Amino acid sequence: MDSDGIKVRPATTADAVDISALCDQLGYPASSEQVAKRIKAIQRLDDHTLLVAHGSNSSLIGWVHIYLCPLVVADLEAEIGGLIVDEGYRGQGVGKLLMRYAEIWSSEKGCQALRLRSNIIRKNAHVFYEQIGYGKTKTQWVFRKEL
Repeated sequence: MDSDGIKVRPATTADAVDISALCDQLGYPASSEQVAKRIKAIQRLDDHTLLVAHGSNSSLIGWVHIYLCPLVVADLEAEIGGLIVDEGYRGQGVGKLLMRYAEIWSSEKGCQALRLRSNIIRKNAHVFYEQIGYGKTKTQWVFRKEL
């Protein structure tokens, strides 16, 4: 289901430098070493996947991380852990393609739905998600404690 010269495949540790650069664009800076370590951890888990998109020149132009969320209060769902498309490629269908792959992976894992969280300040992302069929279900606060 690749589209317009864009290919999607599972990430490898060889992608760590490019994924790190995209993390910076998303506002989550991480070194390539940190990213490589995280990729290795994700690769060991059957309930997570990290997919990358690359263009015809083989440059990495986006990624999506999906994971399963088994809960007592709901049927099995998957959640997007992160989605980023390089600033120079936004509006060209890359995000839509990555999300379609995420939906297929989630469905194949038996999920009833795919959900995502998006920071309130990411207005363009909200428009994108609504355009591809995602609806807002609630507003919530996120709490976090350093361990």
